[in-house]
Amino acid sequence: MKKIILGLSTMCLLAFTACKENAASKIDKSNIAAAAQRDEQASKFPVIEFDKTEHDFGEIEAKKSVSTVFNYTNKGEAPLVITDIKSSCGCTVPQDWSRAPLAPGESGKFTVTFNGSGSNKVSKTITVTANTEKGKETVKITAFVKTDAKATNSPVQ
Repeated sequence: MKKIILGLSTMCLLAFTACKENAASKIDKSNIAAAAQRDEQASKFPVIEFDKTEHDFGEIEAKKSVSTVFNYTNKGEAPLVITDIKSSCGCTVPQDWSRAPLAPGESGKFTVTFNGSGSNKVSKTITVTANTEKGKETVKITAFVKTDAKATNSPVQ
């Protein structure tokens, strides 16, 4: 019985030692270098920097459309790709942005149009979806919408 256990132990030891040598000999040094370079590139993200993160239209008339332009620059180390720009409601329309990759150091812009709906102090958020580290960036517009004098003074029938 002792001979069987000793024989099995020896076979297991040889098997584990043989596997370790075969695995080590199969590693290709060029694959390690390529993986290190790939991992280094994967940690580089574009960084979007806006010229302003909030725009105040001030006091505007109800139902009057107003627009502003948000300029941005890619301050990161990888190309910036903006996939979508959406607002918090349908009364604010972002438009005219480039969907082409923006190289590091290059600039772009998009226009935001607000249709003047609501009353008093109004604030809307515009969400920019891009390939940045956070994935989403936000800018904001605000306005004080004056109520329509005709609508408030008309008689109720």
